[in-house]
Amino acid sequence: MELPGRNRPSLEGEHFQAIVIGGGINGVAIARECARAGRRTLLVEQHDFAAGTTSRSTRIIHGGLRYLEHAELGLVRESLQERRSLLRERPHLVQPIHFLLALDEKSRRSVLSVRAGLWLYRRMGGAHLGVDSSKNDRYKLERLLDAGRRWSIFSFEDAQCEFPERLVAEWLVEAIEAGAVARNYTQVLAVDVRHGRAKAVLMRDELSGKEERVEANWIINATGPWADRMCQRSRIDTKGPMVGGVRGSHIVLPRFPGAPDAAVFTEAVDQRPIFVIPWNDQILVGTTEVPDHGDPSKTVPSPEEIEYLLRSLLRLFPRVKLSARDIRYAFAGVRPLPFSPKTSPSAVSRKHYLHDHADDGAAHMISVIGGKLTTAAALARECMSKIGVTPRAQKKLAMIAANSLDPHLDHWVLQIANAGGISETSASGIVEWHGKRSTVIARMALSSAELRAPLCQHSEHIVAEAVDAFANEYAVTLADVLLRRVPVALGACWSPACSRAAAARIGTVMDWTDHQVAVELEAFETERTAFLRQPGRSDVMLEAAAD
Repeated sequence: MELPGRNRPSLEGEHFQAIVIGGGINGVAIARECARAGRRTLLVEQHDFAAGTTSRSTRIIHGGLRYLEHAELGLVRESLQERRSLLRERPHLVQPIHFLLALDEKSRRSVLSVRAGLWLYRRMGGAHLGVDSSKNDRYKLERLLDAGRRWSIFSFEDAQCEFPERLVAEWLVEAIEAGAVARNYTQVLAVDVRHGRAKAVLMRDELSGKEERVEANWIINATGPWADRMCQRSRIDTKGPMVGGVRGSHIVLPRFPGAPDAAVFTEAVDQRPIFVIPWNDQILVGTTEVPDHGDPSKTVPSPEEIEYLLRSLLRLFPRVKLSARDIRYAFAGVRPLPFSPKTSPSAVSRKHYLHDHADDGAAHMISVIGGKLTTAAALARECMSKIGVTPRAQKKLAMIAANSLDPHLDHWVLQIANAGGISETSASGIVEWHGKRSTVIARMALSSAELRAPLCQHSEHIVAEAVDAFANEYAVTLADVLLRRVPVALGACWSPACSRAAAARIGTVMDWTDHQVAVELEAFETERTAFLRQPGRSDVMLEAAAD
């Protein structure tokens, strides 16, 4: 099978109007916007698209209620506008979620200020999102909370993107359809600066080992926590760091009896805000804020961070019978926040900014600093304006209540089930992750029983989704598929047996040899283990925290 991810012609000597370095959500959004504006665009990523900070986030699409504390009204307004757009445009991936804000009597946030903040947040957010905010969620939460403390509980709406990896994949496909050239597993060795202007990039294809020089009118450094390293390798003197990396760690636990369906926004043991969120049939707890100046690709959650998150959860829910042994995995990413050495990580602005390198002797190069899932599309439009490109006009549509989307999605499910000869359960899973592209996958599935087979015995997702990821979404490895394009390996069921089954079933359809299957399986397990860390079961400190 011819795969666009692996079979790619040389770009040596090519000229693009824009080269975007970095294939996280910001880089892909910028490349998509640039290509849709008719500019010849190259998107380059050193590993796989969405494999860095994007896949290690808290996975919420929110206005940033906490940003009101720092009077960042502009950021909150922008975030809420983008939340509306994503709910409207990607209803299968971005969905409203009911939040409960729980504060005890020791909180430094007064009830009056919280009520005022929530009133303003709702006013700025506009139309009701259609969240099912039943009294049952509040009742469940109250039963779990520490009865020895006095609690104030508030209700509000926000949104969740359980799999931002899928959002990146969709935007990537749209960028390519608009004419962009995309290269993952391609490292930019340096930006070539001549006579005070960024002229080209020197890059190495990690699959072939070939090095190439590609010219551009503009170069966008959207590498997130790697932004300073890119400038250092290119000998661009920025007169000091642009990024102050802050590690955010999360733990993932099984859903416990009595857990509310709502997300909980509360305070950790040190009164920092944290989230306890239903996610992927599990519970996601995060996040921490620890300065991290190491290699972002090697960042891992520290034992102290894991202990902090578990202790905060058990302080909130003292009757929940969970311990360190129950942590399914932990993961960490580095937020590329603006360098602010004299400011606490919590107080550093989450607002992105664009650093123009003209004053650094590298005109026509821009570095993206900061940013978050919610505002990636807005950042992309701003970046286009910065380089003199008029973004494609955005349609102004009325907000659609989320509950009115359900019949439409249900219609897709029935259509996909019939078109692919698969169960409604499998069709539902495909629609939730692939939206309107589900039809393509369903038609593919109809052609053979091997393509209709589940990826593992616990999953409703099928082999056809994996094949589509290789054929149309620039997946190169088994890990690209199972961790990002069809991210079943993030699920509660996943085990080494699931990995072996998925590798064998995908390998059969892809005509891999036994050796290829073994190599892909080993590489997948290595990457998954490095990403999703399992805390040592003999860790005395964790066990003490859980008891």
